[in-house]
Amino acid sequence: MNTSTITPLRGKTVLITGGAQRIGAAICRRLHAAGANVVIHYRASAGEARALAKALNEERKQSAACVRGDLLSAQTPRALVAASIAEFGRLDALVNNASSFYATPVGKISERAWLDLMGTNLKAPLFLAQAAAAELKKRRGAIVNIVDIHAERPMKNYPLYCAAKGGLLAATRALARELAPRVRVNGVSPGTILWPIDVEWKNTAERERVIRQSLLKRIGEPGDIARAVEFLLCNSPYVTGQVIAVDGGRSIVL
Repeated sequence: MNTSTITPLRGKTVLITGGAQRIGAAICRRLHAAGANVVIHYRASAGEARALAKALNEERKQSAACVRGDLLSAQTPRALVAASIAEFGRLDALVNNASSFYATPVGKISERAWLDLMGTNLKAPLFLAQAAAAELKKRRGAIVNIVDIHAERPMKNYPLYCAAKGGLLAATRALARELAPRVRVNGVSPGTILWPIDVEWKNTAERERVIRQSLLKRIGEPGDIARAVEFLLCNSPYVTGQVIAVDGGRSIVL
């Protein structure tokens, strides 16, 4: 059996921001199973990051590492890229997954919220792409940005988050032009995959309303996003500048 078809990322290194929990952790596991060495970025989730790295290293020795970084700090992008290369000798792909998410109704938008939501959802991915560009060009690598269906279809009470993700969508396409032909840049726009931790989303009626909007009448799973990321990294050599909605068809009817 040709193992290259089983582990298409074997020998390659992928940096995943926000990789310790939820969707980020699913992406780490999926890409690791495809053969990648994974660099798990975290800010506050040290325990989760270390536990995930330990589990992955038990499956394959010296194949996962953790690196802490505050994405709002100007020094972090270069530091994360340098740490990835120092750990595994190369960087082949970047997955910009880390994100802040909370409501900011008009009248309650603060400077702090602006810096946080724009910083994590737009500024950090852009500066990480810039910091990684030279290494990714050397490796003919790829970038996948985790966007959101609400980048194009705004959600009430979340104007700042939606604006930040809208910027990330535009940046994804712009970076595809800037970094071509040696680096591919694409995005994945999740719909409802995991319920947010906000109190608002604990409302059963609100959850049922969202499910009814989906053509598939259910929410998705982190693995749905992880599979899309793997596809864009491994099985789409002629795809760049695209953003794939993984939302059960919800964006069609919003």
